[in-house]
Amino acid sequence: MDPPTPRELNVPGNAVAVLRRPSHGVGFNPSESAVLVMSTPSSPPDLMQYEAMAQDALRGVVKMALKRAASPQGIPGDHHFYITFKTRAPGVSGPPELLAQYPDEMKIVLQHQYWDLAPGETFFAVTLKFGGQPKRLSIPYSAVTQFFDPHAQFMLQFSAPPPEGQEAPAQPAAADAAPAADGQPAAEAGDEPKVVSLDQFRKK
Repeated sequence: MDPPTPRELNVPGNAVAVLRRPSHGVGFNPSESAVLVMSTPSSPPDLMQYEAMAQDALRGVVKMALKRAASPQGIPGDHHFYITFKTRAPGVSGPPELLAQYPDEMKIVLQHQYWDLAPGETFFAVTLKFGGQPKRLSIPYSAVTQFFDPHAQFMLQFSAPPPEGQEAPAQPAAADAAPAADGQPAAEAGDEPKVVSLDQFRKK
């Protein structure tokens, strides 16, 4: 059966709102979601900073997922999280010798072996084992560049602030399939993940 035809609404300026009704169940599916197409580069300056608002809203999904994981019930079923973050972003803290091994980005996995997960309003902290030794990391949500749940094949991608004193790159660096905590796989095979990125919402 063909997916339902989206309903387009005229909105002020050059943005286009496209609404799609989920075809089944309750949940987020990028192909069946409300989409706001960002204005073109030739548009007037966005003094409302809608893109920053959208980034914050999507990072709220990461926060809610981590709060669910930190609850007494833990992560349900076979869900688990791959989280990639900028190690030099403002607010990131951890053992210097560990962060020095990843001067740009680092990927961690929250599955079976993680402790003291503490998601706050602007950052989260978690203890993982590296080389058999527990290490505590504190990561602002603003430093996260990718959130991936392989079980649901669901991915969120973000742009991240550059290190202090540096200009932002033209494109965010791709997340490495890097090693994470002990006992965690580097990657998983399967279908292509559902990727949610602001780039796909911009007019070409």
